[in-house]
Amino acid sequence: MKEIILDTETTGLSTKEGHRIVEIGCIELDNLVPTKNRFHCYLNPDRKVSEQAFKVHGYTDKFLSKQKRFDQIVDEFLNFIKESRLVIHNAEFDLSHLNNEMKILGKEKIKNDVVDTLTLARNKFPGSSTSLNALCKRYRIDNSKRAKHTALIDCDLLAKVYINLLDQKEPTLQFQNNDKENTKNLNEKVLYFKKVIYPTEKEIEMHKKYLKQNLKKNFFN
Repeated sequence: MKEIILDTETTGLSTKEGHRIVEIGCIELDNLVPTKNRFHCYLNPDRKVSEQAFKVHGYTDKFLSKQKRFDQIVDEFLNFIKESRLVIHNAEFDLSHLNNEMKILGKEKIKNDVVDTLTLARNKFPGSSTSLNALCKRYRIDNSKRAKHTALIDCDLLAKVYINLLDQKEPTLQFQNNDKENTKNLNEKVLYFKKVIYPTEKEIEMHKKYLKQNLKKNFFN
């Protein structure tokens, strides 16, 4: 099943105060495995970045003024997320800003199915901190690159957190594999690894023969 890990950065917290999106990042998962399909863009919000938001992501007004506007990337973005389930941490925030951008352009709201990992985490760890940093710490996920909040880095971390929230792997295990189909770099940290190996017909026959011989031996001894 295709899913899209999605994150945005904005000029501020509330669309009611006129705040806009300055960055969108998306990473595709195929049956929980990250693919090479990604969507990323910076956006010109046509307004100043709030001081609070600048402390979070560090994008200056000068840098953003040189980027494309949402109307220039909207079709590519919608095509990328089409028919996929969206996985977002604090989905209410990101969707409110995305749907605000859609409203400005006179387009319909985004109607994709959504998984909110914040809700998953709160249900799983009631009373505990469920920020992305806290979940990375809980699952021993390296978030040292997250000096600032940037959409693609946050998507990469959220993909790993999401898989852990679904109990799809032991978070501390690392695997190395010689099969070139699964990894090109033996020193690479693999997100998770799951491979089913079925016995051949010859191996099954050999196993039956072994059991037959040893059962007779054990019986007569």
